[in-house]
Amino acid sequence: MSPAVEIVSLLVVAATVAGLSRRLGASAPLVLVALGVACSFIGFIPRVDVDPHVILIGLLPPLLYAAAIRTSLIDFRVNRQAILLLSIGLVAFSTIVVGLVGWWLVPGVSLAAGLALGAVIAPPDAVAATAVARKAHMPRRIVTILEGESLINDATALVALNTAIAAITSRVSPAEVGLDFLRAAGGGLIFGLVTAFVLSAVRRHIEDPVLDTTLSFAAPYVAFLPAEQVGASGVLAVVVTGLILGHRSPVLQNARSRIAETINWRTVQFLLEHVVFLLIGLQLQQILDGVRQAHLDVGQCVLASAAVLGATMAVRALWVFGSALVLRMGTTRMRASAWSWQASAVVSWAGMRGVVTLAAVFLLPAETPSRDLIRLIAFVVVVGTLMIQGLTLPTLVRRLRLPSPDSAEDALQSASLISESTQAGLERLDELVTDSDPPEVVAQLRARATRRSNVAWERLGRAHSDLEPPAVTYQRLRIEMLVAERNAVLRARDTGALDDEILRGALTSIDMEESLLERIEDATASPDGLSARRGSGDCEHLREAPSVAVARTPGACEGCLRDGTKWVHLRMCLTCGAVGCCDSSVGMHADRHYASTGHPVMRSIEPGESWRWCYLDSLLG
Repeated sequence: MSPAVEIVSLLVVAATVAGLSRRLGASAPLVLVALGVACSFIGFIPRVDVDPHVILIGLLPPLLYAAAIRTSLIDFRVNRQAILLLSIGLVAFSTIVVGLVGWWLVPGVSLAAGLALGAVIAPPDAVAATAVARKAHMPRRIVTILEGESLINDATALVALNTAIAAITSRVSPAEVGLDFLRAAGGGLIFGLVTAFVLSAVRRHIEDPVLDTTLSFAAPYVAFLPAEQVGASGVLAVVVTGLILGHRSPVLQNARSRIAETINWRTVQFLLEHVVFLLIGLQLQQILDGVRQAHLDVGQCVLASAAVLGATMAVRALWVFGSALVLRMGTTRMRASAWSWQASAVVSWAGMRGVVTLAAVFLLPAETPSRDLIRLIAFVVVVGTLMIQGLTLPTLVRRLRLPSPDSAEDALQSASLISESTQAGLERLDELVTDSDPPEVVAQLRARATRRSNVAWERLGRAHSDLEPPAVTYQRLRIEMLVAERNAVLRARDTGALDDEILRGALTSIDMEESLLERIEDATASPDGLSARRGSGDCEHLREAPSVAVARTPGACEGCLRDGTKWVHLRMCLTCGAVGCCDSSVGMHADRHYASTGHPVMRSIEPGESWRWCYLDSLLG
């Protein structure tokens, strides 16, 4: 089979299986690994030999870059202590402990080869951690820590592996080990910062989304290859470059470029991630062939593989729980950053290995003692952690009852943020408007900005099955109109009377409006009531206002009752108990009540909601 056919086949199979897994609610990485293992034993399927350099140079940089540009630099800084404890401390600890276990149990393995085995299996996989963590609906802070760990730990592990390989082929001193680490870490950081600075300067002058995406695709290799050439960590350089460019994207790129980059990188990441897991499974037959040719004892292979797998999982738990215990016994600041035992259990169990482990083990030189058995052990650790931890992690998260991201709280915070940004836009409009500007244009701008804010608040309140807010009505009717408009353009196309460029322009216009229609979803409130617990505002009016009051007209807007209009959502003044309707309602009686009385704070009295709003300071509380 030609290489081109092999590549296309891998892409088609990986995409098909991943799509079916999503529809069936299964974990795509696990299914692909299992499928790869099964296919490796089917005679008519050709063996796929993976060059480890293709993985480490061809696939790893874009995978890490795609994850880095989507990682919040702010969250990374906030959680840097936990991330560094795991990505540097845990990797070094795992390398040493697992290396000693391998040296003790694996027949004929030297200490240097054992440490090489420890370095190979030390780093959890970025792809596996992200895929399983998001599927398990973990708290966002844990997901951030796991993603940050998996971005940095590859660099630490590869430095340790290079040192161990050098010890296998020659003698190295502790001073050389320390110098290599400093050169790799410091050089990777410097190359990442320089690359990000240069690409940022270039990106400022690029307006074409195609050229911008081209620069984005080149960025991981521009950072990786020069760093590796001088002995620095190319992995760390890629991560630093991605974090900085992702953080500065809103000020460096225009909207079209950001949208194009997001879609393109999501596509690349989807294909590479799933191809990688399929490749992992396909390597089993090749690994077993090497073990058979080496005439290794089956019992010893099973014992060594099981022992290293158990040690790998136990070492992570020991480090995570030990770190949490040390933090709890430390200063006040350390105690504040300590994990709960529930969070420690989840983090310790989220140690799935993946592509870096399998690629790195194939880098071991031919003179490595028991190299074939080490490869088998690495494969067992990868598949074992994926199957054992990957399959049981969602159940563990549910059993520990860790709070998952709350869609209702998210909708509330989003509505508050959109209101704040809308207000900033309206204030800027007031500064720019002159007497020569057409009033109808100004009114359209105000209406469009206000509608965007109202749509965000309409996601709250009663379910759309009980009450269809205006935004949902607009979306439903406008989509039907766009379908009719598209059909009319297609009928005109079929007549052959119009130029194709004109027809494509009309279809593009319809497609763009349809894609911009906001997706309206219900924000189902939590059983304890929707409140502004995260990111709440604080002002004297919110502090002084009560949480509850006696409604003058329970369950109804008194202004709508008086005027004969309908309300969408209900708000109550916490000063006098007046009940008014929201800004999406025709009467907007809550706003009118504030304008006439100056009472500063109202609260939602929709079912399951308890958030408050200060009109004077535009703060959610």
